[in-house]
Amino acid sequence: MKTLYLDLPMGAAGDMLSAALYELLSDDEKNAFLNEINKCGIPGVQVSAEASVKCGITGTHFKVAVNGEEEESLDHHNHHDEEHEHSHEHEHSHEHEPEHTHEHSHGEGHHHHHTSLAEIEALIEKLLLPSAVREAVKEVYKLIAQAESHVHGLPVTDIHFHEVGTMDALADISAVCLLMNKIGAEKVCASAVNVGFGQVHCAHGILPVPAPATAYILKDIPVYSGSISGELCTPTGAALLKHFVSSFGNMPPMKMSAIGYGMGKKDFEAANCLRAILGQADDKPEQILEYTCNLDDISAERIAFAMEQLFEAGAVEAYTIPVTMKKSRPGNLLCVMCRERDKEKILQTIFKHTTTLGVRENISNRYFLSRQIEKIETEFGQIRIKKAEGYGVRRAKYEYEDLAAIARKTGLSIDEITRKLPAVN
Repeated sequence: MKTLYLDLPMGAAGDMLSAALYELLSDDEKNAFLNEINKCGIPGVQVSAEASVKCGITGTHFKVAVNGEEEESLDHHNHHDEEHEHSHEHEHSHEHEPEHTHEHSHGEGHHHHHTSLAEIEALIEKLLLPSAVREAVKEVYKLIAQAESHVHGLPVTDIHFHEVGTMDALADISAVCLLMNKIGAEKVCASAVNVGFGQVHCAHGILPVPAPATAYILKDIPVYSGSISGELCTPTGAALLKHFVSSFGNMPPMKMSAIGYGMGKKDFEAANCLRAILGQADDKPEQILEYTCNLDDISAERIAFAMEQLFEAGAVEAYTIPVTMKKSRPGNLLCVMCRERDKEKILQTIFKHTTTLGVRENISNRYFLSRQIEKIETEFGQIRIKKAEGYGVRRAKYEYEDLAAIARKTGLSIDEITRKLPAVN
């Protein structure tokens, strides 16, 4: 199984994650990635990669410039600041994302334009990135907005992001989501997260480390404070981990094929880096939870809505089977599969969106083929091929969404398109 392991002894930030994943690519893939992220349409943003050495280890540091200014001169820590007019000074000192390390003063009457989550989602939808990548970027932003909403006691619709900060944060998040898509790991796991300790200065005053929004995002994820004073895990880093990582702990047995080091800006006694390791792990069965319940007093519309909510809550699979219940009543057997970390959300969703009074739990072993995504150039442009292998079986097929997009653009049927494409095997 193609497995990605993230080693987080110095926490996580968006720029460190993107730099570590970038190092897993070939030289040609690195150039193609930089070209794609710089031309995807993030207003005023230019991303570049530079070599960086920490404690004798050579890795990559990602620089993001907005309108020609490097991150360290910009202010985007205050994602959640609802005020549109400031007349105070604030200083941020974060170890990883250079855009968080600066001094900035606002004079009286100085205005910042703020961007709502809806406006950010509209911007994301316009980016020239694969649809799966755009959806991942939106999901990561939702995690951050939900955390800020909880911390400040405001509806998500009232949470606003600084305009300048939004652009470099959007670049970090988009870069990680695009790189994850290119790498195509079937499983992403990580070590426990070092969050640092102490206090951090921001527009609202002095806050504990981890910052409240970061702590909220990291719920149900193993963390520790370590020996480094300062904020080692940012809200962006925490949200990216929450979205992509399926399990936390020691590195599983695996044959390593590539290792990447993403470097932070500051220097410490310990190497300030995040390590990404890509390899093949043993194809052992994955344990999965299976929940079932019988439903005979719920409409088809409500079942359909419940299924949508279950997938949003993290269900691996959800389906219904027609059954005959007590008193010969026709009904449905709802079956939902999920991972242990999503157990509580799935149970809450079942009880909230269905009429059941009880749910049964079973623990199952899940066997599946090793999967990967390859891309080829065709007369219609770049198309993804989904490949699966294992247990003496090998399968390959074109990605349906890519074929459907070509069909919409050209007016051809999917069958006509596939006949013009080379055979896959």
